[in-house]
Amino acid sequence: MDADTTRQRIDAAWRERYGQGAAPEALPWNDTIALLMRHHSVRAYKPDPVPEGTLPLLVAAAQSAATSSNMQTWSVVAVSDPGTRAKLAAIAANQKHVEQCPLFLVFLADLSRAGRIGERIGQPMENLPYFETFLVASIDAALAAQNAVVAAESLGLSTLYIGALRNDPEGVATALGLPPGAMGVFGLCVGYADRDVPAGIRPRLPQAAVFHDERYDAGVDADLLASYDATFEGSRHGGGGSWTDRVRNRLGRISQLAGRDGLKPALRRMGFPLK
Repeated sequence: MDADTTRQRIDAAWRERYGQGAAPEALPWNDTIALLMRHHSVRAYKPDPVPEGTLPLLVAAAQSAATSSNMQTWSVVAVSDPGTRAKLAAIAANQKHVEQCPLFLVFLADLSRAGRIGERIGQPMENLPYFETFLVASIDAALAAQNAVVAAESLGLSTLYIGALRNDPEGVATALGLPPGAMGVFGLCVGYADRDVPAGIRPRLPQAAVFHDERYDAGVDADLLASYDATFEGSRHGGGGSWTDRVRNRLGRISQLAGRDGLKPALRRMGFPLK
């Protein structure tokens, strides 16, 4: 590929991701970066199964992610049973793609394995009850899942995170038979996108809104967010309305938590004391 064609592709990818503008002149580029820049959520899937061997490959990619102190405090459950899928979809505000996608994974913050190790060797695991340890397990799960997403998309598959499983973590635990100390942090749909249903890249905030050099500068927000609101609202895949409207609607009312305002007591009942 000649330099002019590469540059055109870089600029096109940049405009899709940010809604406007050209990429910086000296921008390293390769197929991996192009794949990351094309990422978008897909909510409609073909019934076609994923290729044989995909699941162990995704798990291997997930296990190749960074993990704090190599504690590996996460697990993943593949769910194929239609009845269980239906229960999880109902918990996730009736998101039908949970039932429709050919592969559905639930990533867990899993401290139960460390607890079982402690029981086996007769060593009290004094750090398990603390919020820091739960946070590490949740981060481990997220890092692992993102590796799986990149691997899936490199195979031509599409993905969608399902955070709404946290609407009822105890219901998820019951549906999946989770032990105390394991919690479904989110689900992940994997499959081939149904191209008849529109989907695409949503523009992100300008880099200047999220990148700070040396010290945080909150003063950049007003002008940048006003410009981004216009870009977001005008995007084909923005979802209607401005980004400020989206933030207000999502964070401005307790009802939008859909039961997750009770997450802390639920976690304590599930074996996460969160000291």
